[in-house]
Amino acid sequence: MNNLQIPPEAIVSTSSTKPIELYAFIDPLCSSCFDLQPIVRKLQVEYEQYFTLRVVLSTKLSTLNSFCANDSVDADDFTHPALPSVAIKAAELQGKRAGVRYLQKLQEQFFLDTKNVASFTSLIAIAEEAQLDVEEFKSDIQSKEATRAFQCDLHISREMEVSESPSMVFFNEHIEDEGLKVCGVYSYEVYEKILAEMLDMELSPQEPPTLDELFIRYHTLSTKEIASIYGVTNYAAERELKKRTLLQQLERIPLADTNQWRLKSYMQKA
Repeated sequence: MNNLQIPPEAIVSTSSTKPIELYAFIDPLCSSCFDLQPIVRKLQVEYEQYFTLRVVLSTKLSTLNSFCANDSVDADDFTHPALPSVAIKAAELQGKRAGVRYLQKLQEQFFLDTKNVASFTSLIAIAEEAQLDVEEFKSDIQSKEATRAFQCDLHISREMEVSESPSMVFFNEHIEDEGLKVCGVYSYEVYEKILAEMLDMELSPQEPPTLDELFIRYHTLSTKEIASIYGVTNYAAERELKKRTLLQQLERIPLADTNQWRLKSYMQKA
C-alpha cells in the first residue's frame, strides 16, 4: 500500500457530494480482478453512500498501434487482445450503467461460461445480451472515441503508477491530499478499515436490498456473496436461492468451490 496524487485527467466532473473517490483498476480478463468483484459489490451495498466508484481498465499491453479504429473490424474471425477493453469503452458511450452491464456480461461469459470474448462477433453478442443498442455499439467499437477512452485509462494507470491488476485507489474530497493505493486482493475488512480511516469516522452500513433487488442490479452472484451480504450461512443462502431456481427466476452455475446463481434473462432490466 502506498500514497499518490490524483492526475488531472482522472478527475471527472460530478454533482455527487460523496466524500470518497474510489478507483478500481482492473484487467477484465484477469481472474484476480474477477475475485475482487464480490468485495466491490459488498462495499457498494453497505457503504455506497460514502463513495463514488470509477472502473479504470489497466489491461497489460505494450502497444495499441496494431489496433486502428479506422480499420473495418466486422470480420467474424477478427480478434485482438485489446478488443474486449475497447468494447467496454464503446459500451460506456451509451452510459455508465450500460458500461457496467457490459463488463459484467463479458466477465460472466469468460469466467463462468468459458467462452471466447476476444472476437468481434462474440463482443457483439454480449452487447445484445447486455441490452445495448447493438447498431450503435457496432459503430462505437470501431470509433476513435472508444479507442481514445481506453488509451486514457491506460494513461491514468501509468500516471498513478498502477502496474498490478487489480488495484484500488482511495481519494478523499480534498484533491490536494494524497490517495492510498492498494494492490492485489485482500479481505473485505481491509477495504472497510481503509474507508473508515479515509473518512476519519465510524462507518454506518446501509440495510441491504431485498434479494430480488440485488439480482436486478448484479444479475449473477455466488452463494458466498449472498451469505456474506445478508450475514447468513451458506446453507441458508443456498436454500433461498434454490427456491428461486424452482420458480424459474434463477439458474445455477456449479463451480469448484461455490455455486453461481444467474437471473433468468427474461427478468433482467436495462
